[in-house]
Amino acid sequence: MNLGTERTAGSAELPDGLFALALLSLLAGAAAGLIGAVFRLLLDQADRFRDALITWAHGETLAGFLLITATCAAATAVAAWLVRCFSPQAEGSGIPHVEAVVRGELPPAPYRLIPVKFFGGLLAIGSGLALGREGPSVQMGASTAHLLGKLFRRHEDDCKALLAAGAGAGLATAFNAPIAGAVFVLEELVRRFDIRITIATLGASAGAIAVARVLLGDTPDFHVEPLPYPGFGTVPIHLALGLVAGFLGVAYNRALLGTLAAAERLHRWPVELRAALIGTAVGLTAWFAPNLVGGGDTITQRTLDGTETVAMLSIVFLFRFGLGAVSYAARTPGGLFAPMLVLGSQSGLLFGILCHQWFPTLAPHPTALAIVGMAAFFTAVVRAPLTGIILVTEMTASFTLLLPMLASCFAAMAVPTLLRDAPIYDSLRERTLKKSA
Repeated sequence: MNLGTERTAGSAELPDGLFALALLSLLAGAAAGLIGAVFRLLLDQADRFRDALITWAHGETLAGFLLITATCAAATAVAAWLVRCFSPQAEGSGIPHVEAVVRGELPPAPYRLIPVKFFGGLLAIGSGLALGREGPSVQMGASTAHLLGKLFRRHEDDCKALLAAGAGAGLATAFNAPIAGAVFVLEELVRRFDIRITIATLGASAGAIAVARVLLGDTPDFHVEPLPYPGFGTVPIHLALGLVAGFLGVAYNRALLGTLAAAERLHRWPVELRAALIGTAVGLTAWFAPNLVGGGDTITQRTLDGTETVAMLSIVFLFRFGLGAVSYAARTPGGLFAPMLVLGSQSGLLFGILCHQWFPTLAPHPTALAIVGMAAFFTAVVRAPLTGIILVTEMTASFTLLLPMLASCFAAMAVPTLLRDAPIYDSLRERTLKKSA
């Protein structure tokens, strides 16, 4: 009798609690979308300001050169100082910390993380570091949603569900990819299908994209000419691309972790000094090759346009491969997704051009392999193939390439798994937990 009463009471409470969570997820998503959209707009302005400043500085010769390098160094140092002094949890991508909070391994970050991540990200990415906007957007979205859960006095499980949902809303806003934002939460953050988290995630992504598209528009992030459906004969090429992406992903993960380990060996140096040195190197690059610094969206778009030569693609790929790892070691706010999309598109286009020269009937459209390469490289690094496929599809509107992406992501997933290379966010989360111990 008592058991039956408890079940009846529980079933009566569930709809009310679920309905309130669903409504709150829409509000949390809208808030995350607003913050992420404003962050993205200001980053665009920062990129334009940096380019204009470099153009003006070139007319001032030595004084202009010193101004650019000093500005990049100072902005990076200030970003690292903000993190060290006010919110150490804001370091880097933030996604590993969100994962640890969702799993109950760490407590939620103080809410001052939001302004630290916002302004620190503007300084770091705006100064030219090869970091992505999605990391700050994800962590700010997660903290904002968790804050709303606390303000509306939701219980701890609902607050965690909102935190995960807010992270997905942040990703949806960063790349104008609402479905990828929702899938990212289920595939990467929680790694299970939970009804309450799923409903909250879908509501938050919907709320975020509704607000973000008012400010950012509704066009895909990258413009790509429509591509035909590839034939069955192209499957070996896409599998081969996945194998290449898999090995490159393993190399990139090890480069990132190796650079972080090398930076930690300089622990006697103040973190601001280390960041300033990295900022100086980025400033030097910006002076001589301003198109190679920053998050990398313009580089990805040029790659997808298919106008780059093999020699230039190779040089830029190698440079951005190293710059991404070095930039992440600055311990400033900034993500990994956007730089990964650069490397994935370039490696895919390089592979596509070579295959087109040797097997023109099997690879008639090198640009298609650039798009597939984005999903494959993302999969190799993060080990979240569904998120990668949906993210790239939404960003390029290339729905005809879903099957090639499946083939490439299958191979890209298999290689690092067989090599026992851990997903990058698992490795970074372990580092976060060791620091917090």
